[in-house]
Amino acid sequence: QVQLVESGGGLVQLGGSLRLSCAASGRTFSSWAMGWFRQAPGKERQFVAAISWTGGYTDYADSVKGRFTIARDRAKNMVYLQMNSLKPEDTAVYYCAGTSPGSWYRTPKKESEYAYWGQGTQVTVSS
Repeated sequence: QVQLVESGGGLVQLGGSLRLSCAASGRTFSSWAMGWFRQAPGKERQFVAAISWTGGYTDYADSVKGRFTIARDRAKNMVYLQMNSLKPEDTAVYYCAGTSPGSWYRTPKKESEYAYWGQGTQVTVSS
């Protein structure tokens, strides 16, 4: 059974940093592409970042480019999202997601492309 568990969320002030972690278990995590999505109150869930199967390719939403970094440790079955220069508009529940991408270099950006999801972790940025 596949399980994704996020951690690291919390309350941070404007300009602060947080690192989210996602622990994966159950299937062949090392061959998955992984992504982070977020959902703010009253809004649809949106893509934040993705990393390829090998970790060599990454992709980011324009709103977080230059501030967020996605990384993975395949040996530990972990994915991370380092978030710097946080803004109030980054406030949301952040979800980790995983999928078998079909190709080693792909970084899926659509929700529908992901088969597995975590329960989410709340990030709140105060001004």
